[in-house]
Amino acid sequence: MQPSYIAPFAKRRQDFLAAIGDGTAILRSAPMAVMHNDVEYNFRQDSDFFYLTGFNESNAVAVFAPHHEEHQYVLFVEPKNIKTEIWTGYRTGVDAAKEKYGADEAYPIAELAEHLPKYLKHADRILYRFGHDEGFNTRMVGFWRSAMRRRSRDGYGPTAIEELGEYLHPMRVVKDHSEIEQMRRVADIAAQAHNLAMTIAQPKMYEYEVQAAIENIFAKQGGGPAYPSIVASGGNSCILHYVENNQQMGDRDLLLIDAGCELGYYNSDITRTFPVGGKFTPEQKAIYEIVLEAQLAALNAVAPGATYNEHHDAAVRVIVEGLLDLGLLVGKVDELIESKAYKPFYMHSTGHWLGLDVHDVGAYKYGEDWQELEAGNILTVEPGIYISPYIEPMEGQPAVDPKWHGIGVRIEDDVLVTGGGIDILTAAVPKSVEAMER
Repeated sequence: MQPSYIAPFAKRRQDFLAAIGDGTAILRSAPMAVMHNDVEYNFRQDSDFFYLTGFNESNAVAVFAPHHEEHQYVLFVEPKNIKTEIWTGYRTGVDAAKEKYGADEAYPIAELAEHLPKYLKHADRILYRFGHDEGFNTRMVGFWRSAMRRRSRDGYGPTAIEELGEYLHPMRVVKDHSEIEQMRRVADIAAQAHNLAMTIAQPKMYEYEVQAAIENIFAKQGGGPAYPSIVASGGNSCILHYVENNQQMGDRDLLLIDAGCELGYYNSDITRTFPVGGKFTPEQKAIYEIVLEAQLAALNAVAPGATYNEHHDAAVRVIVEGLLDLGLLVGKVDELIESKAYKPFYMHSTGHWLGLDVHDVGAYKYGEDWQELEAGNILTVEPGIYISPYIEPMEGQPAVDPKWHGIGVRIEDDVLVTGGGIDILTAAVPKSVEAMER
């Protein structure tokens, strides 16, 4: 009897095998990455590989062959080696790979070339995603070319290599129950961290002190940062991916914190912006109110059946109207949106898919048609306005008064699309003007 925790993986494999028809899918695990010299980063499995297998070791290959009479799911793994394991940790090994991970068959990874041809023999195509392991990419082309040579004698075999993600990624963009529960958990952990940060941040602290407090919350619950935490005060808030986190915070600074937790391979992603000294300046408050209104408008546009662009368009309209009211833009709303005159102030989209990857897989458009949202999608909703001292307005737009310089505001929540609307997974972190001030 297989352990209950692998049941979601078994269901995903069943659906994937049905989707690929007479193809053979081959997935390569993530490689070990070197930090410096002989010191390696902590291993993180390739997300596609983990999604279907739950297997958390490097130098492995998973093969899915729905047309094979006996083995539809096969793992190639590192065998047990006690001497090696003393240094680098325990391995699952070949026998346990079948028992623990539900494989129909398992082999040592060194025997890949010996056994793979029989799982390609009756395939009409190979499904593979070319990744960063160029050596293995080259091997895959070699396997395909060998199969093509045999095809002239055998009468069958794969004639093409097809992008595996076209079948797997539409599955990943719709979360199953176990994924949703895990993402609720990481959202809750990140919410705790953000709420703590808002209580401890004060003038003369360094950004990295706040970062340490946030990431301590993650670590105490078994997780870690989903991405390099952004703790950006003052003008740093206008740098979208600021990660130095080494500036001392001032009394009149805004503090933009973009930090999420990863646990069990799933991620959260939250941004909040608040005044370090406890009170917004008039200019900061004006920008914050526009971004908050834009985010609420965007959230209102997220619903099953809505297209992916609708919440972005809603946010952009509110931002353009707000910048017009402040004199930071001049003109007519529709024309400013059409010309993208707002881009110097708001240069990114209003969100992204979220899941096993922070910027998760899944199409946003098919040709000219935007993807429709459906129950099980999880996405971020994160409008912002950034007024860098180095901002260059578009032609025909006014110069920016220096009183606005250094104001950067982003508000981001993680949103689950449900059958009846949405569930904001990060709602435990407040964002009203009143809640941001103290």
